[in-house]
Amino acid sequence: MLTLPSGVRIFAYAGHTDLRRSFDRLTAMVREILRRDVTAGHLFLFRNRSGDRLKILYYEPTGFWIFYKRLHRGTFHLPEARGDSSDIEIESADLATLLEGIGSSTAKRPSPPPR
Repeated sequence: MLTLPSGVRIFAYAGHTDLRRSFDRLTAMVREILRRDVTAGHLFLFRNRSGDRLKILYYEPTGFWIFYKRLHRGTFHLPEARGDSSDIEIESADLATLLEGIGSSTAKRPSPPPR
């Protein structure tokens, strides 16, 4: 689990992203589509079309991090964007449940993958 510094905000891109994108193209999306400062130290989440994969872009003074998670079962459920917004701000507690594969609409843990 991630431990976040205080003051970190979490933004999820409301659309779907080709997760073959890496540092440069994801930072360009943050700047051009989300219109946010990618070097502000916030987390930026990107989900693929099928919803079973998630990338998180994070900047710290020494460089960028990308965290990548794929669920064995189920999908990542993000809250709905409001209006024409291209991003969704979520709380750190919501991020924790999201990373466990627990959606806000389905308050149960996914079953473990078969062995």
